[in-house]
Amino acid sequence: MPKRILQGVVVSDKSDKTIVVKVERRFTHPLFKKTVRRSKNYKAHDEKNAHKQGDMVKIEECAPISKHKRWTVLDG
Repeated sequence: MPKRILQGVVVSDKSDKTIVVKVERRFTHPLFKKTVRRSKNYKAHDEKNAHKQGDMVKIEECAPISKHKRWTVLDG
């Protein structure tokens, strides 16, 4: 099964080797047919502390690294 890749904006880089990425998704509401925006924060592993707040990054799911980290940052 392929690993999921999501794109989002870094909202926090305060932790060592960890960033928090806000991923936004859009979908049409089933009843009202209006476009709805939902966002979710993911903690991702950033080995080199290379990414700063406001950067656009891609994250890939991986095996659990810690209690809350299940994503890693893709280089590029």
